[in-house]
Amino acid sequence: MRRKQFNIRELGIETKAKIIADLDVGSLVTHAVRKGESVLTSRGTLVIKTREDHPKYGPGRHTGRSPQDRFIVDYPEIHDHIDWEVSAGEANIPINQRIEPKVALRLYDQITKYLSAQPVLYLQHRLACADRMYGFPLYFVTESPTYALFANNAFRDLPATTKEIPNKPIHVLFAPGFRLREPKRYGLNSNGFGIIDCLNQKIFVGGLGYCGEAKKAVFSLLNYLLPFMDVFPMHCGANKGEEGDVALFFGLSGTGKTSLSADPRRKLIGDDEHGWSPYGIFNFEGGCYAKLINLDRVKERDIWIAVGKFGALAENVVVNDGVLDFKDSSITENTRGSYPCKYIDNVSFTGVGDHPKVIFFLTADAFGVIPPISRLSPEQAMYHFLSGYTSKLAGTEVGITEPVPTFSPCFGLPFMPLKLLTYAELLGRRIREHNTKVYLVNTGWTEGPYGTGNRINITDSREMIAAAIRGELQYAKSERHEDLGLEMITSCSGLPDPVMLRPWKTWKSVAEYRDKSRELATYFVKNFEKKFPDAPPEVARAGPRLRT
Repeated sequence: MRRKQFNIRELGIETKAKIIADLDVGSLVTHAVRKGESVLTSRGTLVIKTREDHPKYGPGRHTGRSPQDRFIVDYPEIHDHIDWEVSAGEANIPINQRIEPKVALRLYDQITKYLSAQPVLYLQHRLACADRMYGFPLYFVTESPTYALFANNAFRDLPATTKEIPNKPIHVLFAPGFRLREPKRYGLNSNGFGIIDCLNQKIFVGGLGYCGEAKKAVFSLLNYLLPFMDVFPMHCGANKGEEGDVALFFGLSGTGKTSLSADPRRKLIGDDEHGWSPYGIFNFEGGCYAKLINLDRVKERDIWIAVGKFGALAENVVVNDGVLDFKDSSITENTRGSYPCKYIDNVSFTGVGDHPKVIFFLTADAFGVIPPISRLSPEQAMYHFLSGYTSKLAGTEVGITEPVPTFSPCFGLPFMPLKLLTYAELLGRRIREHNTKVYLVNTGWTEGPYGTGNRINITDSREMIAAAIRGELQYAKSERHEDLGLEMITSCSGLPDPVMLRPWKTWKSVAEYRDKSRELATYFVKNFEKKFPDAPPEVARAGPRLRT
């Protein structure tokens, strides 16, 4: 049965433009190159820049998400569900910025008028959520074939008939070439914006060229909708073994989530966004969006191959003589690659799996303190899930000269619109129901802090993760960490030197290690006390304890 094309006039787009629906990958690439939006590498990767010097798209400073330009429409029906108070950074920028419905409507009208005036519009019929019981038809409208290609890579094919998909569709209007005049009149911070309308399941983005704006706006909307359907939404990667045993990988950018979930010995379910329903887990997307800076052809072979295939999209990567230069960060450290999951050799095409056997929380600890791998109780799992710890490194932001502890609750604070304890309670309930084992894995530094020590070898991290998946670490020897209260594993097969499992033994000075350890424990305690004063007592007690 041929699927009926969505009528974009239902979105208020009144246009005489040519509307091109579901163009194939080759044609999208051709359109993008001919329009001058993108260039093609010798291997067939489409490359786009989102800086000011891009000839048509991109608002300049946006080579990453722009949190100050993201808003949620504040309807009375949803007001009490949204966590309007949660903030991030020293400046305490609100994560969920509110915008009045009447102001949002004026901006929506501006976007639809802009799109109506374009000579060509691209429409992609896609599907969000691999489990069709929880699936949402997703209609993506843009003036750009490059961003249409991104939508094609990022989300799944919509089936021929949507009768078996019970949920209302999600509509995304993505207009990177739009510029808003006098943004202050609308209470905005710049001439670019991304608006999430949870009530009507609409997303409209104007003047922002970073592909992640669209991806994470859809993720945020799903993170609002799915808990009401008894689904735990997760910012994590997922894979499964030959026996169907599922492993989840939570972690912030730079912790190795994409690299570690793309295991050639296990089928990749998805690299970034999943839901955990009463029936198992499912991928929200159909593609990957991997960080490419310093991509290693050997250690990250699957990603290296995938991003070089025809139809993959590279964002803000420097091209030298027709070849992607993954080491060049002159545009941004946040270089990205978009490609469908099927570009990974060992992939689960269904995008679904059983209840997870094991969960890994990944942290890139630049202090060199956190043990390489530790077992977590359900209460500790909730504590570290709410903490969402990793480190910002020197040079990644203006003014950062040494590692700074970063806490992003739920390992995805910017994308969690509901009260954060809602997500933690769903995690706790699911892991207890299914006896899921949880581990905290440090993919950061050993032998000392950043600048002195060395990054933990990804090969060693893979060995520890493989041992945990096999069940070997469930009863392995362990030792309680004096400051962090972690049950750190002290014996693991496959490691060249098990001494690394006791991190202070790798430092030149045990006293210096203890000082850093107490410093990090203090950060944990103060962060949790500030952000989660209403957390259940058993969860609050599961974290580090400061010694007097």
